[in-house]
Amino acid sequence: MDGNGRWAHGKGLERLNGHERGAEAVRDCVKGCRELGVEYLTLYAFSTENWKRPKAEVMGLMKLLERFISKELPELNAQGVRLQTIGRTSDLPESTRAALSGAIESTAANTGLTLVLALSYSSRVEIVDAVQSLAREVQAGRLNPAAIDEAAIARHLYTRDYPDPELLIRTSGEMRLSNFLLWQLSYTEFYITDTLWPDFRKDDLYEAVRAFGKRQRRFGGI
Repeated sequence: MDGNGRWAHGKGLERLNGHERGAEAVRDCVKGCRELGVEYLTLYAFSTENWKRPKAEVMGLMKLLERFISKELPELNAQGVRLQTIGRTSDLPESTRAALSGAIESTAANTGLTLVLALSYSSRVEIVDAVQSLAREVQAGRLNPAAIDEAAIARHLYTRDYPDPELLIRTSGEMRLSNFLLWQLSYTEFYITDTLWPDFRKDDLYEAVRAFGKRQRRFGGI
């Protein structure tokens, strides 16, 4: 979800104002995904690299996340949305972790869209964590190294309970992955739009899905 800062800069506003407007885009796209029957939506909300940003901006983002959860929780439940997270969420402030934990518990029984927030997330860190977990199993004698295959690695990723993405939408015209789901995106279709995330709405989502529907997915075949 890229372009919050540029959106704010272009309007002479603070970067946090761009993030606040970006939260509206999240709300609209969650509704759009529910209307389309999408089963899983993963949002790259905060990367491990984002901790390098100014402390005031980081803390503002955490508070914005807490307010968003508090405000949207009734609607998430009404829409049958199940909230989940991936990443090193233990790095988040205690109040943010508490808000997330409460929302995850509250929505656990919902069977509609699964909304996955990638928070303090790094795909390289995820892969390192998976390798270390496999190494511990080998060391403990519970796993034969010869049995380590793609499926074994996938079972140790943060996303082990979710399918690999079918469509990746990248806003603001950026042409890079930014350390997002490097393993999982192997056969994902990419859709790049110049629209900045704060301006991204359901119509933009529908256009991305229409474009996806025209793709021929061969998965390495003919």
